[in-house]
Amino acid sequence: MKTRSALDMAHTSPPARLGFLYPGHAAEDDYPRMGSLIEPHAEVHLVHTEFLEDAHTVEALSEMGSIGRLTAGAEALAGSGIESVLWTSTSASFVLGLDGIRQQIDTLEKLLGVPASTTAMAFARAVKAIDAKTVAIAATYPEDVAQRFRYFLDHFDIDVVHLSSRGIVTAAEVGTLGREDVIDFAIANTRENADALLIPDTALHSAAWLTELEQAIGKPVLTANQVSFWEALRLCGKLKPQTGLGKLFEVVE
Repeated sequence: MKTRSALDMAHTSPPARLGFLYPGHAAEDDYPRMGSLIEPHAEVHLVHTEFLEDAHTVEALSEMGSIGRLTAGAEALAGSGIESVLWTSTSASFVLGLDGIRQQIDTLEKLLGVPASTTAMAFARAVKAIDAKTVAIAATYPEDVAQRFRYFLDHFDIDVVHLSSRGIVTAAEVGTLGREDVIDFAIANTRENADALLIPDTALHSAAWLTELEQAIGKPVLTANQVSFWEALRLCGKLKPQTGLGKLFEVVE
């Protein structure tokens, strides 16, 4: 009697069913792209959440990441069969601090009955996963918001050796930045004494250029949409080594 190989079984196993709550419209196409790049392919359920103002300000981001906004988004994912859910806004979680992030996660888990996380938490876990002790940050945000990301990472003993803020106010504008812009931004903000470069904005496209980004700077790059997708797979127990999505996806045990 013939037995199926592990590879055959991997191709026939059910795909991961991942839920993402994404504020507005900017770089959300990164998620289905990554879903099609991994093996086996993942089933992506993405819901656009609403907000009052597209602005990288503490006030606007706090409203964007409010429990009311997340609850409305979660209701749209109910019954979809997802196995994990991510609130995919880095800044609209870390501006609320650790207590605010815990409340976001608890709310999503109670409403949907699956493991939940946020992009900010995904960054903290991803830095540890690649064993980076020092990091540089290339942030598209204004300075005050970028500094809050640094403060957030301090809670996890992550040493930030360089922080740059590009000062872009709206996610819509960030979403227009193309391949050369993103690679040039990474090159300009990598540092020799940093083990990795963090680019923390889910409004910024990156999924198609992760390999190029790491080749350009010669070290691991963690981007917001990349770590969000990684975290969603990790939460539902379907994270497997992958190529083409950066070192983060290659170091899975």
